[in-house]
Amino acid sequence: MRRRTAIAYWLIPAEPAHRYFRRLICDLACRHDAPVFEPHLTLHVAACRADVAERALSEAARDCERVRLKALGINHSGEFTKTLFVQFELSKKLRRLNEIIRGAVGDSFRYELKPHLSLLYKKAPLSTRRLLARSIELPFSTVIFDSLKAVRCTAPTQSRADVEAWRVVAAKRMSQRQF
Repeated sequence: MRRRTAIAYWLIPAEPAHRYFRRLICDLACRHDAPVFEPHLTLHVAACRADVAERALSEAARDCERVRLKALGINHSGEFTKTLFVQFELSKKLRRLNEIIRGAVGDSFRYELKPHLSLLYKKAPLSTRRLLARSIELPFSTVIFDSLKAVRCTAPTQSRADVEAWRVVAAKRMSQRQF
């Protein structure tokens, strides 16, 4: 697979979920010698155009209010960026946010929205991933997401060095209206 610089568009959880996920990610990273990263749900990945990123986030933040998503459970995979993750429902509001951003930036990467919030980026054996997934019980059944970020990254992200090279190029808070 060809690697290139891209912009990932993230949905960021609100407090207290942000704090909970941040602590969990830091704890897992420390215990498994893995990179630390901000808790996020990737909405879209597109060509690296920082000038477009600001406009895309502004449109999304203006047109959409905070999003409440149902957590479906803790899952795992052999994929580096989905070693251990929280799977979320694919709601109408989430689809709408994805459509707004895709429309603003173009769909050059054919990113398929599968809403999840990763907890660990690390190549790990199946037995380890299963044990970790069973050991985590979320203290809430839904999570509110209230801000957006555009992050310059290498796509696909395949290593700790890739994660540590991420840089935020734009950020916006979403409307605080009812969700």
